Amino acid sequence: MNPKLMSVGALITLTLGLLAWRVAWATPASGVTTTILSGPVDFDDDLKVKSESDTNEIEIEMKGSSDVYIVLNVIVPGGHTGWHSHPGISFVTVRAGTATEYSGDDPNTPNVYPAGSGFVEAAGHAHIIRNEGTTNLELVAFQIVPSGAVRRIDAPQP
Repeated sequence: MNPKLMSVGALITLTLGLLAWRVAWATPASGVTTTILSGPVDFDDDLKVKSESDTNEIEIEMKGSSDVYIVLNVIVPGGHTGWHSHPGISFVTVRAGTATEYSGDDPNTPNVYPAGSGFVEAAGHAHIIRNEGTTNLELVAFQIVPSGAVRRIDAPQP
């Protein structure tokens, strides 16, 4: 048999095996309802915007094609997002309830965000968000991901 063909076959088998392993060890969400409020909105051009005032300075730069989403996640008491990451950046605001986020870097230390606060999820950063409260948790996220990419990547529990 042709050695090149055998190498390609082995590479395909390995890739499919790794994908199956990742899916098998993923931690699916529980008690979460996700509504895409807007998106994907395609930004094909490079973008650089800046805003300055006496109290703050904001600068955003995108290179290449990106998709932008606005997403509402409602998590019932005791529910969670499952361990996951995103291929781009997410700006998350807590509209109601209290979000308890655990990071893949330190899965035993909670980061607690009450209603009216927010946090940023960096690209590729594994985390889980739990509703450890007694009322529904409502999160609104502004996400920027590479064009055509999935918004969420399931991850195994660290």
